[in-house]
Amino acid sequence: MLQEQLRNVAIIAHVDHGKTTLVDQLLRATGAYRENQQVTERVLDSNDQERERGITILAKNISITYDGVKINVIDTPGHADFGGEVERVLKMADSALLLVDAYEGPMPQTRFVLRHAIDAGLQVLLVVNKIDRDGADPDRAVNSSLDLMMDLGASDEQLEFALEHVVYTSAARGYARLEPDDGNMDMLPLLDTIIEWLPAPDADPAAPLAMQVMTVDHSSYVGRIGIGRVFSGTVHAGEGVLVLKNDGARESATVKQLSTFDYLGRRDASEVEAGDICAVVGIDGVDIGDVLTSPEAPQELAPIRIDPPTMAVIFEASTSPLVGREGSIVGGRQLRDRLLREAENNVTMEISEVDGEVAGGGVGGIEVKGRGILHLSVLMETLRREGFEFQVARPRVLFAKGEHGERLEPIEQAVIECPDDVSGKMIEILGGAGGQLVSMASNGTTCHLEFSIPTRGILGLKNRILNASHGEGVFYHTFLEYGPYAGEFEKRANGAMISMATEKAVAYALGTLQERGQLFVGPGDECYEGMIVGERSRAGDMTVNVARTKNLGNQRSSTADIAVQLTPPRTFTLEEALEYIADDELVEITPESIRLRKRILDTNERKKDNVRRGRVAKLA
Repeated sequence: MLQEQLRNVAIIAHVDHGKTTLVDQLLRATGAYRENQQVTERVLDSNDQERERGITILAKNISITYDGVKINVIDTPGHADFGGEVERVLKMADSALLLVDAYEGPMPQTRFVLRHAIDAGLQVLLVVNKIDRDGADPDRAVNSSLDLMMDLGASDEQLEFALEHVVYTSAARGYARLEPDDGNMDMLPLLDTIIEWLPAPDADPAAPLAMQVMTVDHSSYVGRIGIGRVFSGTVHAGEGVLVLKNDGARESATVKQLSTFDYLGRRDASEVEAGDICAVVGIDGVDIGDVLTSPEAPQELAPIRIDPPTMAVIFEASTSPLVGREGSIVGGRQLRDRLLREAENNVTMEISEVDGEVAGGGVGGIEVKGRGILHLSVLMETLRREGFEFQVARPRVLFAKGEHGERLEPIEQAVIECPDDVSGKMIEILGGAGGQLVSMASNGTTCHLEFSIPTRGILGLKNRILNASHGEGVFYHTFLEYGPYAGEFEKRANGAMISMATEKAVAYALGTLQERGQLFVGPGDECYEGMIVGERSRAGDMTVNVARTKNLGNQRSSTADIAVQLTPPRTFTLEEALEYIADDELVEITPESIRLRKRILDTNERKKDNVRRGRVAKLA
């Protein structure tokens, strides 16, 4: 039974192709705001990190009403690290808007999100965005998108629909067109296409209840909130339901509160019929995949399966000599409690306690498993903004076992867009990190390279690519599959400069040291023994004195008044720091600083440990 008054539409795209901006324009076009209301751009990116990074991290649900039809819109993340969000929320949709940049065309994360939409059997409406951008080529973007759909195994029906129904937009300027140059300057053609051509939910409100939870929200007032789609029947506030858990367990519960999505907010409802998306309060321990159904006539739905984590990192309480100077929460117990609380609310991560041996040092820690560096660093950034000081070890890739017990590792699809004259260098860099060239194409000035590369090889690659391409290389990667272990390959070639004492850095000392490599600190920066203050220009670590001053004699030097000329120190983002460190190093994270350090701070103890492990550290 088609519910013609409803449409459930997911918006999928590569990072920064304009999903959230398009949602802004749909809200404006359907009267979500007063005529003179001041509204922040990308209103759905409500998380501070989403705004700063310019990406969507969490899937969002809103609804708009147009021509008497309620359209539930699901804004999904475009980055593969947040694929857990994409996989689940697509089950709430009947169709998807595939947003593609008219200049760039499909990109690696386009493949990732589109593959899930096709596998879910969704009707895909192609929306070519940024048609007003210099160099835009809408026809090429359409053809490339159709080729990609074919590569991903789209059905004949999906391909035919995508070919016949294409909408061209400029989300930034607020217009949609059925032809790139037809002159229309509002969003109505897109809304009309959604109503006329995208399928309505096929569900029966009179059938036994079956609602599946796709995502979990949390409120300090009411606890966990299950958000999902009613696939059949009608759910009523105050009624008793049977909860079918993913592990096969069955529990009885009562729906204490029920709400539907209404533009940017939620509206309390006494009942929600099949086909709609709603939020349910009152189900203790509600989790992803839970099915709320009729106790008299239980309905089972397929369990929700999420791709497993591919990377893990261990969080530890800070042991830095500077601990407590910048953060208000420094205890190991508080860190443990906060991370275990995160485990309750963040189902895309696996979080557990580990002992000191697993953590790599003398104390235990909390191991957090996620889908990639960005996924993990978002949690770290959240903690530091809450006032925590802590340290993390080098991320490690998670291996899997094959059918015959062989070790498998996650493999990524990596894509590089770079100037033609550095393509050889890119191939050399990726080859040294275990990458295999899959395809190569050039238009005379820009080269497009695709590789298959182990996730281990991705760590630290972005900076090398940017340096080798003089900042002109564009690098994307997304999880592809698990494949055979690729063996060992080259790691960080250069050694570290390590401070020998706990003192402030002095310009005179730094002036001498910068001749031997690249500095990570500037004059006046607090340093401590074992802290990494720079990178050598050659292999092998060396300890350095960052507080050495010039010996003053009774003769005035002819150059005494010439100030030391220092190159600005290299600074690290969280992702860059995690990719940079070696196995015996840590990243110290505070609300104000990101520092690199050796796990063993004492110079002599570190030297003994290096000897024990068969390494030779160079002391200078």
